[in-house]
Amino acid sequence: MAGGWAMAPILFCSAIALAIVLERFWTLRRSSVLPPGLGQEVRDWARKGQLDPKHLETLASGSPLGELLASALVVRDRSRDIIKERLEDTGRHVAHRMERYLNTLGTIALIGPLLGLFGTVIGLIRMFLDVMRGGVGDPMKMAGGIGEALICTATGLVVAIPAYVLHRYFRSKVTGYCVDMEKEAIALLDDLTFGAPGTPATPRPRRTPAAG
Repeated sequence: MAGGWAMAPILFCSAIALAIVLERFWTLRRSSVLPPGLGQEVRDWARKGQLDPKHLETLASGSPLGELLASALVVRDRSRDIIKERLEDTGRHVAHRMERYLNTLGTIALIGPLLGLFGTVIGLIRMFLDVMRGGVGDPMKMAGGIGEALICTATGLVVAIPAYVLHRYFRSKVTGYCVDMEKEAIALLDDLTFGAPGTPATPRPRRTPAAG
C-alpha cells in the first residue's frame, strides 16, 4: 500500500513466478524425468522381445525418458538412420515440454526491475507535482514520494533477482537431463542396431597371400 498502485503489477508477477517455480520443482524431479534403472530395463525388454503395444504405451506415458525410448522401439525394425531421426524429433518435443513456462519466468526476471523503475518514476512525478502545488514547505510530501519510489524499486528487484536465478537453474537442469537422456537413447540405439553389448563380433576372414 505504501508503494502505490504501481505495486500491483509487481505483485502479480511475483505470484506467477512463485507458481511457476513450485510447478517446475515438482515436474523436474529427477525421479520423475529419469526413473532410475529405466534405460537398462528397456534394453532388457528389447533383447527379450517384450515389446508389445501395451508395454510401449505404458513406457511412453510414464516419464520423458520413457517417451524418448518408446519412440525408438516403435521403429526398431527400421534402419539406424530412421531410428536416430525419430529419437531426435521426439527429443526436441520432450525438451520443449521440460522447458515449459521457463520463458515466462525469464520474462518476469527481465521486467521486474523495469516495473520497479516505473513505480519509481511515478513516485517522483507525484512528489514534484505536490511540490509545485504546495511548495517545499511540507517535507512530508517529498518524503512520501521518495519512499513510494524506493519501495517500488526494491520490490521489483526482490521479484526479479530470485526469478532470474531460478530461471538459470531450471535451464541448466533441463540441459543436464537432455544429456543423460541422450546417453540412454544412444545405448538403446546401439542395442537395436548392433546387438547387445558384449556380444562378440563376427571375425572378418583373413586374406591369404597369393602363392609366389
